Amino acid sequence: MKRVVLSVLALSVSGALMAATPKFDGARISADVKELASDAYEGRSPATAGEQKTVAYLSKQFAEAGLQPGGDLVDGKRVWTQAVPLLKGDIVGTPQLTLHQGNNRTTLEQGKQIAVRAAMNGASSVDISQAPLVFLGYGVKAPERNWDDFKGVDLKGKIAVVLINDPDFETGVGDFDGKGMTWYGRWPYKYEEGARQGALGVLIVHETAPASYGWATVAGSNTNTMFDVVRDDPAASHPLLEGWIQRDLAVELFRNAGQDFEALKKQAQQRDFQPVELTGASLDATYAVKTEVITSQNVVARLEGSSHPDETIIYSAHWDHIGVGEPDARGDRIFNGALDNASGTAALIELGRGFAQQPRPQRSVVFLAVTAEEKGLLGSEFYASHPLYPLEKTVAVINMDGMAPFGPSRDFGIYGNARLELLDQLKDVAKQWDIRYTPDPKPEAGLFFRSDHFPFAKRGVPALSWSAGQDWVDGGVEAGRRASEDYTAKRYHQQGDEWQPDWKFAGAARDLEVLYTLGSQLANSRQWPNWSPEEAFRAVRDSSAQQRR
Repeated sequence: MKRVVLSVLALSVSGALMAATPKFDGARISADVKELASDAYEGRSPATAGEQKTVAYLSKQFAEAGLQPGGDLVDGKRVWTQAVPLLKGDIVGTPQLTLHQGNNRTTLEQGKQIAVRAAMNGASSVDISQAPLVFLGYGVKAPERNWDDFKGVDLKGKIAVVLINDPDFETGVGDFDGKGMTWYGRWPYKYEEGARQGALGVLIVHETAPASYGWATVAGSNTNTMFDVVRDDPAASHPLLEGWIQRDLAVELFRNAGQDFEALKKQAQQRDFQPVELTGASLDATYAVKTEVITSQNVVARLEGSSHPDETIIYSAHWDHIGVGEPDARGDRIFNGALDNASGTAALIELGRGFAQQPRPQRSVVFLAVTAEEKGLLGSEFYASHPLYPLEKTVAVINMDGMAPFGPSRDFGIYGNARLELLDQLKDVAKQWDIRYTPDPKPEAGLFFRSDHFPFAKRGVPALSWSAGQDWVDGGVEAGRRASEDYTAKRYHQQGDEWQPDWKFAGAARDLEVLYTLGSQLANSRQWPNWSPEEAFRAVRDSSAQQRR
């Protein structure tokens, strides 16, 4: 009898909760995605006509939703945007790339066997002649784990060849995080550490499983315009040459140097690994680089809180994508970025509409559409380092990167496996919709470090990125997994990420009810959710506790 009473009570609570939640419109989300992912927006790359159209569209939609400008102060008034200065870099023409091995010379084709990036270390050209290649395992120097792949080797004038992900990836056990990727496994870290160690260049060996995406994604992301934050000393964070090479090329390179790629990879998984000179191997690289400082824009809308306006909940999504690049097999040059992340941006607009229809919350709610996520989380990094509203009084960040275009799921996840009270509260809210939490099925992909919540998290703000579940109500786990794998293989960071007529976004509309409820609870309470004690971000958050009393 008790069990029945509890069940009825749960249903009544769920019904009351749902009745108080605005209904979100999947057709309206789809229409916004169709617009933002159309060819007219040219792939929404920063510093293009596509950006101008995107910023204008978002500002208009936020205004029509009934939100207020929440960006920079201009003449004492908030505007819709936050200016984000960025260093922009382009390779001029076609890079000339040659691999020397003994008496053999192999011309490498950009985007095929190799993908080099525009130099972001301040150089106006790359002119490398027969630079020796050195294999440095995973390219990790982690004193707190007693791990050093460099072992003091002199890298001046040399190019480091490193593996993607962490030493634990293949075995699932070791000194890092098992199958879960740490920051040491991410490609930005590999380049930064190479620069710190004095390398002339860093080439990352691409393998699909540890990278979590195929070569087409690498080529699409690395062979066009690059962006970075404006740095006082860019060479401290970037070697002259940054790029990726195909696994097949690496295997051949190692064989011709008298080495076995798989055997060396196994050695690199051990703490006592020693750097290996790839005997007789060197690289020529010649190309001009055009750099300039441009100003991109975050778009910021706000609902001011009725009683605690200085306390803020942030919903975020990145509006940018890759832009225009080399044509694919169909001749398509536009990376439309429909799911990534016109879908999250459209969901952000729809959430704003929902909040604006309800009574004003006690705390302020900010809707933050950030730029240059695809270039390294640069828009969110800029906001987090130049916050418009103090991070100490930012209650939480709820990020959306890829929303469900089809039907709803029985489960949800977040990017990564971070432990925080915000997730516990989200789990409780989701239960009212009979949605269960499923841990990140691919922690080795390092998604925690790849989305716009991360710059806030590392500064202590409780932050997560919502991930739609894969246990579809219509089709189950098999249907969800099949769709996810198809997207990763054929569309992620490729020209095929385009709006589809059968996208009804019923799943996204349902998910927004959950995310709205979480944010509304936070916005109408005195709660300050924190990280779990075992998370490193907890200490950063606690250091500002006095400001939240």
